[in-house]
Amino acid sequence: MAIHSMRIHPHDRNGRWLRAAIVLASVVLLFAGTAFGVAAFYAGSVASTFDSHVTRLPNALPTAVPRPPVSSTGAMNILLLGSDSRGDPTAVGTTALSNQRSDTMMLVHIDADRRDVYVMSIMRDLWVPIPGNGTAKINAALAWGGTPLTVQTVEQLLQVRIDHVAILDFAGLKDITNAIGGVDVDSPVAFTTVKSPHYTFVKGMNHLDGDEALAFARERYAFPEADYQRVADQQALLAGFATTLIHRSVLTDPSALLAFARSTGSAVSVDSSFDLPSMLALAASMRISGASGIHTFTLPTAGTGTSADGQSIVNVDPAALARVRTALATDTLSQFAPGP
Repeated sequence: MAIHSMRIHPHDRNGRWLRAAIVLASVVLLFAGTAFGVAAFYAGSVASTFDSHVTRLPNALPTAVPRPPVSSTGAMNILLLGSDSRGDPTAVGTTALSNQRSDTMMLVHIDADRRDVYVMSIMRDLWVPIPGNGTAKINAALAWGGTPLTVQTVEQLLQVRIDHVAILDFAGLKDITNAIGGVDVDSPVAFTTVKSPHYTFVKGMNHLDGDEALAFARERYAFPEADYQRVADQQALLAGFATTLIHRSVLTDPSALLAFARSTGSAVSVDSSFDLPSMLALAASMRISGASGIHTFTLPTAGTGTSADGQSIVNVDPAALARVRTALATDTLSQFAPGP
């Protein structure tokens, strides 16, 4: 699904930070594409607040293994992981075994001209080769070898270099949502969560507080399509964050923006090379005009199946995967994002 919202035309000094909003949110939120754009006279305070709370992960990217080259087009790829683990967040930046599982995985592709951002969901049960571990569900890579193995696995799958990695603990999603006064989400379907407390969501617009947003993002047992519907709901939540932040004028409210930056930073871990100057340099290069420049879709698959050892899995679609690889290499992902 593509994200559609009113088109925003930044002007003067506010424009740079409104564009910065789109990219910074792509990195620091599980549901990329929301933002903290801000006028120049308090931009530094917002950026510093986020930077003082975020966790930096040393050695988060693979080393001493063959990796795809840096993109020749100038595009950038950021791997976003969502984890429900309550374990030590710094453990994910090592190659040791951990209790972390990447329940949500999204590749954020920022195109070369910096006018569009593509967010591709990767099904967590996708059955793929994991270097040194045979074939397994892709979300096992984080537990077996932290972010280095996860990045290596995704790079091998997509044959594209991952420039940066960011992880959001799902528990932090509640605080991020509450910091902006809740989020308005257009739910693709009506459903009630299976586990207590039983939240009910209507098809169409819902106003969610932090607990409800977390339940909305997690639910899969209520759907015949299970994780497929959960991914669609998470993409709807992404769109909700983007439009809520823009339409509710959070971007021009210093206190709300600082609360958003503080809660987001507290919930996020990023690789150490993606420091504040790198983020701001990327943000300053953006030419995106608003939420309509952010597009979401799911890596096409061949449906579900059962592995040889009896696990329920999602099968790779080799032909579709080949097309995605080519589109990433040539910076032509627009063919996979649905139109208006």
